[in-house]
Amino acid sequence: MRIALDPYMYRNLSLGKMVDKVAELGYEHIELSPREDFLPFYKAPRVDKARIKEFRKALSDTGVKLSSLLPMYHWAAADEGLRVAAVRNWKRAIQIAVAMDCELVNTEFTGQSDNPLVCENQFMRSMDELIPEFEREGIKLDIQAHPYDFCERNNESVDIIRGLDRDWVNYLYAAPHTFFYDDGVGDIASMLKYAGSKLSHLIIADTYNHKASSGLRYIVNPPGVTATVHQHLDIGQGEVDWAAFFGTLREIKFDGIATVSVFAWEDRPDESNRMMLERVKSELCR
Repeated sequence: MRIALDPYMYRNLSLGKMVDKVAELGYEHIELSPREDFLPFYKAPRVDKARIKEFRKALSDTGVKLSSLLPMYHWAAADEGLRVAAVRNWKRAIQIAVAMDCELVNTEFTGQSDNPLVCENQFMRSMDELIPEFEREGIKLDIQAHPYDFCERNNESVDIIRGLDRDWVNYLYAAPHTFFYDDGVGDIASMLKYAGSKLSHLIIADTYNHKASSGLRYIVNPPGVTATVHQHLDIGQGEVDWAAFFGTLREIKFDGIATVSVFAWEDRPDESNRMMLERVKSELCR
C-alpha cells in the first residue's frame, strides 16, 4: 500500500519546494492535485519539457515518488464545447503522465447532479474517445464521485465503472464524501465492500454529515439554493466512522493508494498532515 499526500495546501510553493516539504513531512508519495503552474482546474495544462524536468529532478533528489496525477476537466459537461475542450486537455494530461513516468491518473465524474442523464451520456462519449489514448499509453484511471457530480452515490458509481469493463479503470472512495454516497446513512463498511475488487484508491479526510440535524448541520442561504457542501478535515474533527473505515479496509486487505487530503487548515498544514500520516500508518500498516 502507498500512502500519499495531496499537497493542495502547499500549492503556493514552487514545485521543488513543495516536493521538499512533502519529504520533510515524512510522506513517500505525492498525488498531485490541480495547481496553476501544472494541471490547473478545468484549463489546459501549463506544462512544458523544462517544468517536467524540474519536477522530476525534485522527486529524484528527495526520493519522493509520484503516485498519481489528478487532472480535472469538464468531460461530462452538458455543453458540447466544454466537453470537446476537456477531451483535448485530457489527451495532453495523458502525455504529461507518460513524461512523468506516472502510470496512474485519478479524477472525478464531474457534470451536474441536476442533469444526470445528459451528463452521463457525455461522460460515456468522452470515454469512447479517450479509452484508446489511455490504452495506447498504458495509463490507468481511478474515478471518484464528488458532491454535485452527475453521479454522487457509491454503488451507482461503482456500477458505472464496472460497466466500462476495463481492468485499468477503477474506483476511488473519498471518505469526505461518505454522506453523499448513501444519502447521509454513512454505512462505510457496506460501501467499501460493494466496491470490492474495483476499489484501488482512497482519499482520507473527515467531514460532517450534511444530512444530520434535520439537514441543518450546515446552513446555506437562501433556503433551497442549489449547492452542495462538505469538508476535508483532520480525522476526528467530523462524523466519519473511522473504526468502520479502517476496520473494513483491513478486513478486505486493501492494498492500493491512500491519499491524505485535508484542505481545511492552511493556517497549520504541517501539523495537520503529520498527524494524518501518523494515524493512517497506525491503522493500515499493521
